[in-house]
Amino acid sequence: MLKEYYRLGRPINALAGVIAVLVSAYVTKPLSWWPVLAAALTVLLITVSTNAWNDFIDIEIDRINKPGRPLPSGKISPRGALIFSAVGSAVSLIIAVFINPTAFLIALGSNILLYLYSWKLKCTILWGNATVAAIVGLCFIFGGVAAGDIKPTLMLALTVFVALMGREILKTMADYRGDLIQECRTIATGWGKRVARGLMIILLVAAALLMLVTYFTEQYRPAYLYLILFAMYPIFIYIMINAKSDASGKILERNSTIMKYSFFIWFLAVVLGAA
Repeated sequence: MLKEYYRLGRPINALAGVIAVLVSAYVTKPLSWWPVLAAALTVLLITVSTNAWNDFIDIEIDRINKPGRPLPSGKISPRGALIFSAVGSAVSLIIAVFINPTAFLIALGSNILLYLYSWKLKCTILWGNATVAAIVGLCFIFGGVAAGDIKPTLMLALTVFVALMGREILKTMADYRGDLIQECRTIATGWGKRVARGLMIILLVAAALLMLVTYFTEQYRPAYLYLILFAMYPIFIYIMINAKSDASGKILERNSTIMKYSFFIWFLAVVLGAA
């Protein structure tokens, strides 16, 4: 049963948010790491609880697309998923209270946004994409709040928001066929894959420029610049070239996955740059 709840919450999905909190705190150089660790745990709990809520909302779709998931397979009841989700969110807010009032407000807002995302915002043009990107961007600010200074995290939050908006739009292109069948309105299904690709390219170029600006404004060490120029930029260029509007869903999904893991290179660049 514990294994099924693990699958329901998908804690691995929280890894990027948890690392974002730790990286932003590292950049801020906190006097104490205990509030930062509490913030990382809060992010983990928010992600796990809202993942469970997402599966509850998508149970009918998953009966067709993912029948082996804990809910459609009957291994966990809908009521059990709701209780699991509610308890996780409640504990995340309790922990955030002990960090500071600002952390509590960010945790509360993040919970609300992610619940709204699964319920209403997922199948909207750009609003759902912006919600996901904003939540990850908030993880950087959240780490700064826990560490005692948000100023060093603001450029990081803006950069990841813009970059993730690009990836979210790329995902709508990859999910185009399935979203059409499910009548899920996204920028790709609503405005067309060509428009989606154009906006994705604009956002990736903007993110690349913001990464470069961060190097100068934050006065990072050269290691950051080298990783940006010789790792992140080639990945972005590869994605912009290969994510064509007429590409197959499999190719687009692969590009989305590549971009997802490229953020860990950027995390490393920030750590080395701020060392």
